[in-house]
Amino acid sequence: MKHIRNFSIIAHIDHGKSTISDRILEMTGTVDKRDMESQLLDNMDIERERGITIKSQAVRVKYKADDGQEYQFNLIDTPGHVDFTYEVSRSLAACDGAVLVVDATQGVEAQTVANAALAINSDLEIIPLINKIDLPSAEPDRVKKEIEESIAIEASDAVLASAKTGEGVHDLLESIVYNIPAPKGDPSSPLKALIFDSYFDPYRGVVALIRVMDGCIKDKQTIKMLATGNTALIEECGFKNPKETPCGSLSAGEVGYIVTGLKDVSEIKVGDTITEVDAKDVSAIEGYREVKPMVFTGIFPIESDQYEPLKEALEKLSLNDPALVWEAETSVALGFGFRVGFLGLLHMEVVKERLEREFNLDLLATAPSVEYKVYTSKEVLSVKSPQDMPDPSEIQKIEEPYLSASILIPPDYVGAVMDLTVSRRGIFKTMDYLSPTTVEMKWEMPLSELILDYFDQLKSRTKGFASLDYEFLGYQQSELVKLDILLAGDIVDALSMIVHKDKAYETGRVLTSKLKEIIPRQLFEVPIQAAIGSRILSRQTVKAKRKDVLAKCYGGDVSRKRKLLEKQKEGKKKMKAIGNVEVPQEAFMAILKVDE
Repeated sequence: MKHIRNFSIIAHIDHGKSTISDRILEMTGTVDKRDMESQLLDNMDIERERGITIKSQAVRVKYKADDGQEYQFNLIDTPGHVDFTYEVSRSLAACDGAVLVVDATQGVEAQTVANAALAINSDLEIIPLINKIDLPSAEPDRVKKEIEESIAIEASDAVLASAKTGEGVHDLLESIVYNIPAPKGDPSSPLKALIFDSYFDPYRGVVALIRVMDGCIKDKQTIKMLATGNTALIEECGFKNPKETPCGSLSAGEVGYIVTGLKDVSEIKVGDTITEVDAKDVSAIEGYREVKPMVFTGIFPIESDQYEPLKEALEKLSLNDPALVWEAETSVALGFGFRVGFLGLLHMEVVKERLEREFNLDLLATAPSVEYKVYTSKEVLSVKSPQDMPDPSEIQKIEEPYLSASILIPPDYVGAVMDLTVSRRGIFKTMDYLSPTTVEMKWEMPLSELILDYFDQLKSRTKGFASLDYEFLGYQQSELVKLDILLAGDIVDALSMIVHKDKAYETGRVLTSKLKEIIPRQLFEVPIQAAIGSRILSRQTVKAKRKDVLAKCYGGDVSRKRKLLEKQKEGKKKMKAIGNVEVPQEAFMAILKVDE
């Protein structure tokens, strides 16, 4: 065991985490030169294109150190985005140390601080690594100072490296050998292992990535999961190299995979503890919790015959993504579709893109919403969609989810961020100068304000310098109302939204004028109204297309003209009574851009 090192690489998005993993695999000879490709551990096309990691990966490499000994490194590559914080925390629980990668040009950003805090809370040994030192704009000394001031980690001996050229990677490997402690654990104790990720293999069922804390796990052994109480027979255990390599058994301190043969990925929960079926007095590893979706949106097929393919596609995706939650939903305007729950906005984008790309579907997503708690005189309702909102007369109070947000920006942009966040009902908490070039601002704000386009606005107002990290605080009471949009007197349920009472008039006014530009002119007049219950807040009218019925009258008596106009008016009236209005796809995108 003393030659095992379990470590994770953590960083803000785009600081070069996956490239460092590539260099480690290359320099330790784990992958042949001819098989090497960039971002080797990112399996999905979408991960490669966007340069992000979505699924955790665990790879075992052998490294012959300068002291002549051979070490076994278990490298766990984690996602960098705030949506996947729980997965990162579980991956860190499987490690004894972490390499904190910071970009030499960008410096410390919000998720650098957040991920470092997770590692410190997990009691890990942290090795700071300053990456991209080959760039002309690299400032390693400034970044060292920032790491010390903002994260309080000693950075004078930080490893300076360039993952692109391979410079400094040998120093990193040596630093891992000397600074990260060997795993603790007793191979003779009863089995205790942590599941830190799982995925579905169509031929073998659910495969779980595990770290063995105590004891030993072997092929053909029956195991039990403590949180769910499920049992499974292990068909194979082994390690990834990066391909799956069977090895028969894994003992204390080792990281690997087990093939369980289970057919449902939701039976194996990330963060759960594995033990033997008949084991007594084995305590669960701390930190397990159910992953709850935070953002909900309606996804509808544009062609109605794609409903079944969409259902099958969601079933296939949720095999590999237990955080994806969905249920059938119908809308008068859009027909049949699904209300889907996601961990956050990036998760939503990735899933929608995968549905369209991998399953060839044309989809329409409605505006994202959050889960509200609505208290009536009889019960507490959980409302995920504006359509489920009860009658206003029955509601006693409504609570909505709040977040604690941390924003890192250069001092010049403090005013712009204050303006933006206060307009989104943010409550200012604290402001700290981490260094002369970086300010950390802490806010509490409603999740519903953050999910529309807050992040885009934040980036554009700070010229791309801002970085944002947030965590769920809890539910707080708010004055919320359901804003309906009526087209020609009929409510379009897919355009309804839940907004704060103070913003309802402004939002209604902007939406109706936006929809006036988008909805095509009909042969009859179309009123567009925004309403709360029966109270109309704002109205715009799309004028009717008119034929010039007076073109054939040269002069003539006025009563003749009036007769023709009256006849046209009667026709329009009849048409208005029986006509209906098609809602174009752009109308749903207008909701997302209300603030512009």
